[in-house]
Amino acid sequence: MSVLTRDEAQTRAQLIDVQRYTIGLDLTRGADTFDSTTVIGFTTRAAGDTFVEVRPADLRSVTLDGHPLDPAALDDNRLPLTGLTPGPHELRVEAAMAYSHTGEGMHRFTDPTDGETYAYTQLFMEDVQRVFAAFDQPDLKAVFDLTVTAPDGWTVLANGVTEHLGDGKWRAATTPLLSTYLVAVAAGPWHSVRTEHRGLPFGIHCRRSLAPYLDADAEEILDITRACYDRYHEKFEEPYPFDSYDQAFVPEFNAGAMENPGLVTFRDEFIHRSAVTDTERQTRAMVIAHEMAHMWFGDLVTLQWWDDIWLNESFAEYMGYQTLTEATRFTGTWVDFGVARKAWGYDADQRPSTHPVAPDAEAVPDTASALLNFDGISYAKGASALRQLVAWLGEKDFLAGINTHFRRHKFANATLTDFIASLAHHTDRDVHAWADTWLRTTGVDTLTATVTEHPGQTALTLTRDGSRPHRVTVGVYDRDLIDGTTLVRRELRDIDIPAIPAIPADGEHSLPGPRPALVVPNDQDLTYAKIRLDPHSEEAALRALSRVPDPLTRAVLWNCLRDMVRDGELEPLTYLEAARAHLPGERELANVQGVLAFARTQIADRYTTPTERPDALALLTDLCTDLIRRTEDGSNPGLRLTAVRTLIDSAAHADTIRDWYDSGSVPGGPELDPELRWRILGRLCVLGAVDDAVIEAELTQDPSATGRQGAAHCRAALPDPEAKRAAWDAMFTTDELSNYLFTATAQGFWQPEQSDLLHPYVARYFPDAVAVAHRRGPAIADAAGRHAFPAHAIDTHTLTLGESCIADDDPIPALRRRLADQLDDLARALKIRTATAAS
Repeated sequence: MSVLTRDEAQTRAQLIDVQRYTIGLDLTRGADTFDSTTVIGFTTRAAGDTFVEVRPADLRSVTLDGHPLDPAALDDNRLPLTGLTPGPHELRVEAAMAYSHTGEGMHRFTDPTDGETYAYTQLFMEDVQRVFAAFDQPDLKAVFDLTVTAPDGWTVLANGVTEHLGDGKWRAATTPLLSTYLVAVAAGPWHSVRTEHRGLPFGIHCRRSLAPYLDADAEEILDITRACYDRYHEKFEEPYPFDSYDQAFVPEFNAGAMENPGLVTFRDEFIHRSAVTDTERQTRAMVIAHEMAHMWFGDLVTLQWWDDIWLNESFAEYMGYQTLTEATRFTGTWVDFGVARKAWGYDADQRPSTHPVAPDAEAVPDTASALLNFDGISYAKGASALRQLVAWLGEKDFLAGINTHFRRHKFANATLTDFIASLAHHTDRDVHAWADTWLRTTGVDTLTATVTEHPGQTALTLTRDGSRPHRVTVGVYDRDLIDGTTLVRRELRDIDIPAIPAIPADGEHSLPGPRPALVVPNDQDLTYAKIRLDPHSEEAALRALSRVPDPLTRAVLWNCLRDMVRDGELEPLTYLEAARAHLPGERELANVQGVLAFARTQIADRYTTPTERPDALALLTDLCTDLIRRTEDGSNPGLRLTAVRTLIDSAAHADTIRDWYDSGSVPGGPELDPELRWRILGRLCVLGAVDDAVIEAELTQDPSATGRQGAAHCRAALPDPEAKRAAWDAMFTTDELSNYLFTATAQGFWQPEQSDLLHPYVARYFPDAVAVAHRRGPAIADAAGRHAFPAHAIDTHTLTLGESCIADDDPIPALRRRLADQLDDLARALKIRTATAAS
């Protein structure tokens, strides 16, 4: 497929202006294709040539101003429009389009639970061409009139309120000006819960088989939606710009959610079939808040080109966390951001593939390169930069700038330059210089505290490895005089670190009184920087981390220890011992989940050697057993569930978890719901304690879509040569797996316990991944690079194979990026193992 370049987009935007799309979709034409008829009204400013994008299964007819064009002129995904004269034109394109099973374009899914079928669109970046013909770039906004013919019993949802005209035909209200990638349709026999808020129709929708689970959580979801809607109207002067607000939880969705105006689509794992922790409910609420923020950031005002994706994602990320904290019961969202989400940004920013939050346009020359920037930098680092901007600028001026930005650019497009100009209108601070240092640079600064004792007082010095200005809060802590172990905050001190040279950052800062037990740079996590503690504070953190009073400070400290492990400055075993010592006393579940996830998936599986790994798993099992014992009274079900899950994943022997599986319950609770049953069965498969007959029996009991994914995962995890061969063929040969079944199979396939059995597949992976990515496209390429990579194979042989693949085998950009990141992580793991062995 030909990707659109920035230069081509600019040339086309100078030549044409698009007024209207009239689109008719017929979803009754069978299981393989649907009919698509598109009429585009556009104006040409001067004589010239251009093209329209479409990716049909069969291009039936094309007419321009009533004159037929030759469908055979279609070149890949581009239909040339030549000899255009100045003035208005009408293009009509009729085609059959293929349904997708990879979450791109018009995705079609049949629910194995009840046989019902659903179809929904995901048109992001360049997938609109899979559904209707379009001038597919974000700055050619138009209004859309949409009709859909659907099977009997289906409901059609769209960007605007839909009306059933009879005989299966549905019409959506005309939209305001939208970019093509934001058009949305979701059709099927949905289960819906509808209400109104402030006169606006609200709806939440899911598959019929999930109806009981949606109904159980409907009020919580709607309460979050209403609270965020109201809070955004307090912050923003521009009212919500669309005629309704539907949220559809759809199957096999690749992202967390998509901000289609008036019809947000979410992955339907957010409709919980099994028990979840309150932190996981908070995550769902954050995604709701994030997507609603997009109605302003991205939908009302849209980026001009994909180099400014941060104007969408960084703002929605920041606003999602901040608004959830202000408007709902989830007041600790920044703790979860700090211990989990922010680490995603730190990791991405230390790889060779890093990029600025707002890269130069030349760095994003086409849509393929733009797609690679939807990562921890555009989301987590960008949101962290905005949080720092608010700390430096003040929220009043920040919001004033945002509202000016909306007012100037509503229903249009904007750039970083436009946004900075709006901010500058409300402050005397040099926001242009701030943007240059924060948004145009790469990498993570490191702030290091040095504490020096003087008679009667101590002195604090902050040094910075990096170049950005920071406004940080430093926390100073003493030991409690009564119990001698609890840490009590003496003071929080705001320190400004200027851009250059600032080493030391701001001179010495006097701390009256005795030497503090602990000094924490960036105590409230208001900036984006790694921190290093002075030796005295590091010792105190390792000894008394759970006695620090503020959960956000504890998140900062856990991140510090995590970074030290990744940088080879703290032995992995020391981190595990800190987790064993302090998680039983940790009161914030987000911190427990973040620490256990890093300990289990990175330290146990990657940073410890095969000979050390059993001890790491034993320590985690011992820790989780302790947490389960401490929660027998039912006082903390979320902590108990987290411990049960991690114990299952860490079990080196089958006896205990097999007893749980056979009895249907963990002693003292919880009862095993489908998620826990499949989790236990997956681990039993890894350990070779069950066979395919047990998997088939479980699938018979749970024939749902998630049951099918669980079965695919389990079968791929069996330590059996034939099972591995079948899983490999399913992923890399037959091309029949949907995106979710591919991922489930990949996640089951590679297991550290099975390294001898899996060794031959390491060399096969690289050519096979390149081939499947070329055949099946970016979504499967991403899954192949993220989930099917042999992450357990921490050795120079794998590193050499991977580097040769990138250099010689021409992987498509989505796979190339994933491979580069995986190889960098592999090299880091090798370095950590080497450093540990040498110490």
